[in-house]
Amino acid sequence: MAGELPFELPLVEMRKKIAELKQFGEEKGIDFSDEVARLEDRYRVLENEVYSNISPSQKMHLARHQGRPTSLDLINLIFTDFIELHGDRMFGDDLAVVGGIAKLNGLPVTVVGQQRGKDTKDNIQRFFGSAHPEGFRKALRLMKQADKFKRPIITFVDTKGAYPGNTAEERGQSEAIARNLLEMSQLSVPVICVVIGEGGSGGALALAVGNRVLMLEHAIYSAISPNGAASILWKDASKADVAAEAMKITADDLLAMEVIEEIVPEPKGGAHRDYEATAVAIKDALWRHLQELSDLDCGELKEDRYLKFRKIGEFSEAQQEQLVLEEEVLSKE
Repeated sequence: MAGELPFELPLVEMRKKIAELKQFGEEKGIDFSDEVARLEDRYRVLENEVYSNISPSQKMHLARHQGRPTSLDLINLIFTDFIELHGDRMFGDDLAVVGGIAKLNGLPVTVVGQQRGKDTKDNIQRFFGSAHPEGFRKALRLMKQADKFKRPIITFVDTKGAYPGNTAEERGQSEAIARNLLEMSQLSVPVICVVIGEGGSGGALALAVGNRVLMLEHAIYSAISPNGAASILWKDASKADVAAEAMKITADDLLAMEVIEEIVPEPKGGAHRDYEATAVAIKDALWRHLQELSDLDCGELKEDRYLKFRKIGEFSEAQQEQLVLEEEVLSKE
């Protein structure tokens, strides 16, 4: 399969050997079925070993895989009757953000997502999924419309961060992100956010202030991209793999820290291997959480959202006796 990552190369080599042995047997009329079966058994064992021990840096590359399903891919597979809406009614239509009205199991919802391109031309048009202020304002316009008509909101997060250029800053990038954080915190309808690829920096958080935040198994979510962290710490963006290992960016890390509520499983090898299976898993999780949130009134939804984010980063204060002891130890050193 095209697009294998470096850590998957042993699997590629074994698949190649199996294919060559099958072809040789067909050409020579020799029965190698027993040998093929043994190789396939070894392949399954190796496959389980490779995909059950994926490091944070490897997950970063999986989250950025070019073949990974985009927001539009998942919207078309999960929802019905999707009508895309355009523009922020202020400046223009940012193609890095898509959104509109759809139905989830017959229930009207508003869905918004960050959209990467499928090829170079598409990526340039969509700014590689990094939104300008008008993208965030379009998202907010759609969410406030949903709030007005009492439609639940579902967002898909997939960006390395907000667009970093002068044009975005000139049009109020920081204000647009901050406005989304404020307004999303006060929405009176259920908000469920799903990190489907890379969730980076404020560009991700601007679509991720929800009652529930879910992550695909191999997605990543962080306050700064590993490349950005490496540039700051080591003045070398090529050390992104090293940064990724230390940053606690994986779904397992974030679930343990209660930043997210659920990990949505991916097909073996990543979401790019099977779009339909990935969409089914996300749809099941969305519907389950929507059912739970439907029992809350608007005040309870706001309080639930507030408490979710308020508990992140909890800390405890050391006792005075412990501080004195530590100072004594340090003074002796």
